[in-house]
Amino acid sequence: MMISKKSIYGLKALLNLARNSERGQVLIATLAEEERIPKKFLEAILLALKNGGVLSSRIGKGGGYSLLASPRSLTIGRIIRILEGDMAPVSCLSETEHSRCDECDDEASCGIRLVMADLQQAIGSIMDTVTLEDMVNRSDAAALARNNLFDYSI
Repeated sequence: MMISKKSIYGLKALLNLARNSERGQVLIATLAEEERIPKKFLEAILLALKNGGVLSSRIGKGGGYSLLASPRSLTIGRIIRILEGDMAPVSCLSETEHSRCDECDDEASCGIRLVMADLQQAIGSIMDTVTLEDMVNRSDAAALARNNLFDYSI
């Protein structure tokens, strides 16, 4: 199960907004340039995130996009579901696009479905506990470690 470029670009844009929240509203063109994301594609992604209640936007001078909520309260699961829909590994587990597998005689006892349901639950439990703030912190810590720098602050 892989996430699409749409989600990767969406997460990159949100990481940028989370790291630079002191800038206030950020223009699409600025985000697109800084994160090397095609501008038209980013427009659609940011609109979806706005419609999903993750971003706010303002038009005109000083306009742009900003996070609607704290990075601490935005889970990766919420973001991915806004951009991808549900993350069902097989169609018979999808809440939004459920369809019975042609090869399956009995969904209730299908071994594939049962194992994939466990997989979906495990992935969901991680995605629904990891926040945008966690992602920023992990990325920053990895960058420090890569550069052999240590943060001794408490």
